[in-house]
Amino acid sequence: MNTKVIATLLAFFLAFAALTEGASIARMGSELRCQCINTHSRFIHPRNIKDVKLTQSGPHCKNVEVIATLNDGREVCLEPTANWVKVIIKAILEKAQANV
Repeated sequence: MNTKVIATLLAFFLAFAALTEGASIARMGSELRCQCINTHSRFIHPRNIKDVKLTQSGPHCKNVEVIATLNDGREVCLEPTANWVKVIIKAILEKAQANV
């Protein structure tokens, strides 16, 4: 085979590999960084909370993140060290353990 043909094929495969890797990283999007910039520590009554998402620290973010979805649809980042948030987290984890 001609050297130019080999170089062209190699360049094509390298470009293809780079583009497909970039596409998979782009799909992950916001999961590669912390979701919470500021946290809310004031008490929110549990009846006003529709759902709570707990994200452990990891390579995407060094912080434990607690994101509450309120009944009106807003999402609020809760301060994981606040006592009332710890109670909610404990209840969620106990409920998950009971369902196992």
